[in-house]
Amino acid sequence: MTSQLFSPFSLRGLTLPNRIVVSPMCQYSAEDGSATDWHLMHLGSLALGSPGLLVLEATAVEAIGRITHGCLGLYSDANEAALARVLAALRRWTPTRVGIQLAHAGRKASSHVPWESGMLIPPSAGGWRPVAPSAVAQRDGEAPPDALDAAGLARIRDAFVASARRALRLGFDALELHCAHGYLLHEFLSPISNRRTDGYGGALENRLRFPLEVFAAVRAEWPADRPLGVRVSATDWVEGGWDPAQTLVLARALHARGCDWIDTSSGGVSPQQKIPLGPGYQVHLARMIRQETGIATMTVGLITEPRQAEAIVAAGDADLVAVGRGVLWDPRWAWHAAAQLGGSVAAPVQYWRSPPKEAGRVFGDTPIGMR
Repeated sequence: MTSQLFSPFSLRGLTLPNRIVVSPMCQYSAEDGSATDWHLMHLGSLALGSPGLLVLEATAVEAIGRITHGCLGLYSDANEAALARVLAALRRWTPTRVGIQLAHAGRKASSHVPWESGMLIPPSAGGWRPVAPSAVAQRDGEAPPDALDAAGLARIRDAFVASARRALRLGFDALELHCAHGYLLHEFLSPISNRRTDGYGGALENRLRFPLEVFAAVRAEWPADRPLGVRVSATDWVEGGWDPAQTLVLARALHARGCDWIDTSSGGVSPQQKIPLGPGYQVHLARMIRQETGIATMTVGLITEPRQAEAIVAAGDADLVAVGRGVLWDPRWAWHAAAQLGGSVAAPVQYWRSPPKEAGRVFGDTPIGMR
């Protein structure tokens, strides 16, 4: 039987050799937004594992759009130069396709790194004033963010475009906009965080407006032959918040504007969320979007077993399967999945002798000569 997980998939001019995506995962290890040796080691290890696509962590489009002081950015020449060094190594030693997720943290910015509490850092302690659709704090007891005015909206839209230009110069194969997990673009969508009374708040059409403006501006800058996707939280898991029905409206609007995939996640906008965690707990949301809109979908969330991922693709629940924590635990997840499912991957020649005999031809026909 031919593995569906190891079948190719095309998005515009990009053809992925398999359906496995390394999900964007924040590392909180940048310096002033610039990638460090940690990124070189971390991303190099994941790229050597032969996924179809490796997507870099949420990358801020302006300094105050970082979640933490350690978050990656692509808003300065120094940021761009640091990423160029990392990408040069990935390109030299692996054939892995590489994307980047552009983001703005909104009211969740100026936070401690997770292993130091993750709580808001006030300006008096070295943080900064976050910005958001409305002056509504993420948590009770926290100072509210500054509500964005017209000039702030224009600045952030232009910052997404400028970062997309930098991503293009760097040669990224794909681009994803972060519109999930309670960060800025999601904050505009959800009535929990968006209390505006102007044309960007209230009715669904108005709450969609800024994320769609940002998407359209980036799509106009990003080349027609390169794919552009969006990560969404398909539900807030809070009564009265963003929900699957509204997500379908957004997905149709994005599809009409040239979006190539919806990366389907959930939650993040409120500590009141009640998430029914379990293996593949978000797959039904990706399936809904794919069936109802026709757009390609990526599913993510507690997908840890190769046969689980195979079943998702084979059933048509999603076109792509994103794995996060699983590949941190096992950077060769795709190799081991190929061995289980009868697939094959392209691996560095230096590793061709590594598979045990029972893995079969996981690297295809790779003869090794000995002297």
